Amino acid sequence: MATMLPSLSNVVELTQALVRIPSVNPDGDPGTTETGEQACGEFVAAFLERIGAKAVLEEVQPGRPNVIGRFPSNLGADGRKKPCIVFGPHLDTVGVGGMTIEPFSGELRDGRIWGRGASDTKGPMASMLWALKTLGAQAIAELPVEVHFAGFMSEESSQHGSRHFAENHPDYAFALVAEPTSLKTVLKHKGCLWDDVVTTGLAAHGATPEKGVNAITKMAAIIQALDTEFRDLLVELGGVDELLGCSTLNIGMIHGGTRSNIVAAECTLRVDIRTTPALHRAGGAAKLLREFIARTDPTAHTCSVSEAMPLDTSADNPFVKHLVACGAEITGAPWFCDGAFLAAEGIPSIAIGPGSIAQAHTKDEWIDVAELEAGAAFFVNFLRTLRL
Repeated sequence: MATMLPSLSNVVELTQALVRIPSVNPDGDPGTTETGEQACGEFVAAFLERIGAKAVLEEVQPGRPNVIGRFPSNLGADGRKKPCIVFGPHLDTVGVGGMTIEPFSGELRDGRIWGRGASDTKGPMASMLWALKTLGAQAIAELPVEVHFAGFMSEESSQHGSRHFAENHPDYAFALVAEPTSLKTVLKHKGCLWDDVVTTGLAAHGATPEKGVNAITKMAAIIQALDTEFRDLLVELGGVDELLGCSTLNIGMIHGGTRSNIVAAECTLRVDIRTTPALHRAGGAAKLLREFIARTDPTAHTCSVSEAMPLDTSADNPFVKHLVACGAEITGAPWFCDGAFLAAEGIPSIAIGPGSIAQAHTKDEWIDVAELEAGAAFFVNFLRTLRL
C-alpha cells in the first residue's frame, strides 16, 4: 500500500493514529468537510500489509471503501481448508458538531484517549489490529481457523459496508464485530424499523372546515391507538426477551398541513419500533404495523423508511462458548450494529470490544487506556486458546 505509516509502539499509539484520521459519515450533519472512509481505509490496509496480511480496498460507494485483510493460513491436520472467522469493526464515525474537545486530536490525557471514534469504534478496532500484530502472521497461520479482518464503511448510517460484505463474502464461520461492549459478548440486540404512517384528507378553507376532511385529526386517532393498543400488541406477539425486554415504539416525528387557514390534506407520522428476535420471527414489525393501521383507519397507509434486523446468535455456538470461557460474559444490547446484517446472510455474529457505549457519540468522546490494552490482550488470548 502506498500510505506511509508512522512508527507505532503499542495499541495506544495505534488508536491515536486512527482517531487523527477524520472518517466522519457524510450523512446527516457531519459538522466537517472531512468526510468519508477512504483515508482511514488506506491506513488500515497499510497496517494490515505491514503485519503480514494481504489487504484490498473494495469500493462500496465512490470514495468510500471497505478494507479487507486476509492472513495466510496453513491447511488443517486433515489437509482441508480451515473455517474462516472475521474481525469486523467499522471505519466511520458520527459527526463532530457540538464537540467540546478537538475531535481529531487523539490526545492522551488522564489515562484516556480523546477524540471522535475513540470509543466508537477506532479504539476497539485498534485492539483487534494490535492483537493480530502481537500474534504475528506465522502464528495466525497455525491457528485452527483462517483469520480475516474487515473494516466496514457507513455503519453509522444505512450500514452499506456490512451489507455489501455479507452479500459478496458470505463464507464465514463466525464474525466478531467491534463495538464498545465493555468486553462482553453481545449475542442479541433489537432490530429497528423506521416507518411512516400517512393519512390523507380533503383541503378546504379554514373558515369552513366542515367542507373538508382533516388529515391531522385522522392521525390523532391513529396516534391514540398506537400509544395504547399497538404497544400491547408488540408485547403480545414479541414477548419479553430475557436479555432485551419487549419490543418498543417511539412516536418520533409528525408533519401535517401547509397553512393554519387550510384544512390539512395530508399528515405523516414517523415511528421508531425496536423489535425483539421473537417479533421478527412472528412476521416482523412492518407487517404488524401495516395490518394494524389498515384496521384502525382503512384510508391510511404505511411506508417503510429503513429496517435493521435483530441479532440473535445462539449461546451454544462454539465460538460464543469460547468467548465466555475467555471471560466475555453474554449480554444483550438496545442498539444495533453491523453484526445483524452479517447474520442475515448466514454469518453467525456477535459484537464485542473494549470501552463503554456510554462514551459513544458524546461531545467529549474518550476511551480508557487500561480498557483498550485489556481489549488487545483479550483478543490475543481468544485466538491463542481457540480449539475446534
